[in-house]
Amino acid sequence: MIRDAHISDLDAIMPLFDRARAYMRASGNPSQWDESYPSREVITADIEAGHCRVLVDGDGGIVGVFAFILGIDPTYLQINGGAWLNDEPYGVVHRLASSGKRGGVARECLRWCYERCRNLRVDTHADNRTLQHILETEGFVRCGIIYVRNHSPRIAYHKVIL
Repeated sequence: MIRDAHISDLDAIMPLFDRARAYMRASGNPSQWDESYPSREVITADIEAGHCRVLVDGDGGIVGVFAFILGIDPTYLQINGGAWLNDEPYGVVHRLASSGKRGGVARECLRWCYERCRNLRVDTHADNRTLQHILETEGFVRCGIIYVRNHSPRIAYHKVIL
């Protein structure tokens, strides 16, 4: 089950990001998230804005977390080396992490997003081969390169469900 995250979930959510950072480093992606990203303040802001969602198991334990945002993402206004599939209103998935206790968390989170928005955009680091594989398996199209706030490049993906 996926539900809105609550401030009371923060102590259960933050270790998922610790695990994600460790997984990224171990799988050849050492620089996408530094030790301070995403911070407790970023996740608190996501929760307060109504963007943070959690995937819970049958016992109510949090096994996944992500931000789902409907609307314009400023870092997506300019894309280099390609183009978005369309200019229609879209949803964005950010800050996806798993507890590692079960497989398929990213796919389950993405499918939840598809049910709410049929025009989705996601970006990831060039070294994040795991997420690239998941996105491509899920039918996302690589559209070009965007630059995040710190000016580092990210591969931009887009999926439109007709």
